Amino acid sequence: MARGLAFIGGGNMGRAILGGLLAQGYAASRIRVADPEPAARALVAERYGVLATADNAEAVAEADVVVLAVKPQQLKAVARALRPALAVRRPLMLSIAAGITTGLLAEWLGDVPVVRSMPNTPALVGRGIAGLYAGPGVDGTQRAVAAGILDAVGKTVWVEREDLIDAVTALSGSGPAYFFLVLEALEAAGTALGLEAATARALAIETGLGAAELASRSEFDPATLRAQVTSKGGTTERALAVLTGGGLPALFDEALHAARDRARELAQELGKS
Repeated sequence: MARGLAFIGGGNMGRAILGGLLAQGYAASRIRVADPEPAARALVAERYGVLATADNAEAVAEADVVVLAVKPQQLKAVARALRPALAVRRPLMLSIAAGITTGLLAEWLGDVPVVRSMPNTPALVGRGIAGLYAGPGVDGTQRAVAAGILDAVGKTVWVEREDLIDAVTALSGSGPAYFFLVLEALEAAGTALGLEAATARALAIETGLGAAELASRSEFDPATLRAQVTSKGGTTERALAVLTGGGLPALFDEALHAARDRARELAQELGKS
């Protein structure tokens, strides 16, 4: 993928993707990063050896692909200001901003191909997963390029309807926070049972990691795996009865719907602003 690549935004997610690409052998000389903060530019230049600038137009001047890694609330102003600089090369635009539709991006950026994506924070340790949606005019080669960029920090899945990106946002984009909440709750409960906090945390984290790895490798679905460790009349059965009786599955359903709806609201709010 010997293409000119620009990042608009040098925050955590942008840096995670940048680091993943460099680790896979992408040439630092082909990458430029734009960020308004001097500290962010200094960090990117020193840690990754790429050109860092405060000028977005300079960053995209030789770019074939532009990663839009700014906050959704900032994207409209950034995109509109960037529009003239994109007119000649018409680079592929890869947005990682939650809630911002390809329609809004086309309105702000002009006639450029756009892929909308939703990565998640485990990308910071190379274990992320991102959902992608290709806007109108994106060809097969460009789809492969977009997926290749995010594959550098985990895995990717494509959705063929744009509204499903909001579902991806609700499930995996916000999903790490759900697992962190579960870890918090398990640590607190373990401590209440008399364990040292550090011991309870280690037990919770390693159990979560192991269960996820087992689910990833197994031929069985999660429901079957759960049944396999739930002996009749045993401790697991009693604990699960408390969780299901307390409405945990329904709470997850309600939570994901709330997150999905908020993603849609965000697009409406930013589209009107």
